[in-house]
Amino acid sequence: MEFVNKKYCIQEIPVEQLALDYGSPLYVYDGEKIKHQYQRLKEAFREVDVHIKYACKALSNINILKLLKAEGAELDCVSIEEVELGLYAGFTPTQILFTPNCVSFEEIKNAVALGVKINIDNISILEQFGHEYGNKIPCCIRINPHIMAGGNKNISTGHIDSKFGISIYQLRHVVRVAKTNNIHINGLHMHTGSDIYDAEVFLQGAELLFDAAKDFKDLEFLDFGSGFKVAYKEDDITTDIEDLGRKISKRFNEFCEEYGRPLQLWFEPGKFIVSESGYLLVSASVIKQTTATVFVGVNSGQNHLIRPMFYDAYHTIVNVSNPAGTTRVYTVVGYICETDTLGWDRKLNEVREGDVLAIKNAGAYGYSMSSNYNSRLRPAEVLIENGVARLIRKRETFDDIIRNMVE
Repeated sequence: MEFVNKKYCIQEIPVEQLALDYGSPLYVYDGEKIKHQYQRLKEAFREVDVHIKYACKALSNINILKLLKAEGAELDCVSIEEVELGLYAGFTPTQILFTPNCVSFEEIKNAVALGVKINIDNISILEQFGHEYGNKIPCCIRINPHIMAGGNKNISTGHIDSKFGISIYQLRHVVRVAKTNNIHINGLHMHTGSDIYDAEVFLQGAELLFDAAKDFKDLEFLDFGSGFKVAYKEDDITTDIEDLGRKISKRFNEFCEEYGRPLQLWFEPGKFIVSESGYLLVSASVIKQTTATVFVGVNSGQNHLIRPMFYDAYHTIVNVSNPAGTTRVYTVVGYICETDTLGWDRKLNEVREGDVLAIKNAGAYGYSMSSNYNSRLRPAEVLIENGVARLIRKRETFDDIIRNMVE
C-alpha cells in the first residue's frame, strides 16, 4: 500500500474506493506482492534444487492457490480438506505434501488414496503405515529437533513439549520400525516454529537433519519447514532470506556430496508469501471516549482477525480516509461481545465516524482463522492483479449462517 497523490493505493487503486465498491469489512490481497515474495525465495535458493511448498493454511482461497501454482509453487497441506482443496485448484497429487498431526490412520489412508506425498509425525502412525503399505508407498518422517524458536509459544513447534514430530532422541526406534516393516522413507522434515530471523537457528536444525539423514539411504528430499519473519512494524527485524539462502545452500550442497548424491531441498512458507499482501479494511462505527481511553469501534473484530488477541500480534493500522488529519492516540476495538482489541494506543490520523481504516499484514491467518462468533458474517475477499481488482469470495449472508442447521 503506497501513498500516491494524497491517497493510499494498492497497485494505483485507492484503498478507500475498494471499501466503497465492495463494502466493509473487506479482505484485499495484492497479487503482485505474493508473486514477488515467492520469486524472491526461489532466487535466494537458486544454487540448490529447491521446491517451495506453499503452506496453504495461511490463506487457502482457491484463487490464491491458482496464482501460486502459476508461479511454480507446490503445496503443503495439514488436513485432508486442504488436500482436496489443492487438488480442486489444479495441483497434481505429487505436488502436494500432507503433513497432519494427531489424526486417525483413516485420514492417512484417505490421503494415500488421493496419491499425495505423506509426512508422518508419530511412531504409532508410522507402525500402522508400515503394516498397511510396507514399501509400496513411500513416506516422509517429521522430526522434532528440540529447538525452541518462534515469536510466540503458540507458534513454536520444535521444542521438547511440542505435540509436533517424532523426537530426535527416538530416531533409533524410528530406524528399527522402518527396517522391520520395510518402509520406504523418502524424506526427512522439521519445522522449528514461526517468526525466526536468525540463519543460525536454521543451520542448527539443518545439522540435526543432516546427521539423521545418514541412517536413511533412499532419501529424495530434506524439508526444512519455514518460519521466515516478516515485518509488522517499520523497524522490525526480519529474516534475511538472501543471507539464509547463501548459508543454507552452501551447507546443503556440501551435505549432498557427503550423502553421495543430490537431494531436493524443500521449504513450506505460508506467512512469508502472503502476509504482507493482505489488508483488512474496516469502517469506524463509533468514537467512544472514556475517562482513560479514546476508542475507535469498528465493524469487525476478532471474528475476522484473531491474531492480535490470540498471539498478541501487532498489526499496523492506517486511516486511509483522513491521511492529513491531526495525529491522535486511539485504541481500535471490534464489535464482538468479548475483549477484541485490534490495536492498543495507536497514533492515527484523526478518526471520524465512517472513516475507513486499513489493517496491514492481514494476508496470513486472517480470513483462514475467521469465524461466525456472535453469529457475525465473514467478509468478502478481493484480489488485485495487474492493476485490476476482482471479487474472489462473496460476503456471507444470513442464509450462510443457517444453511446447515436442522430444525
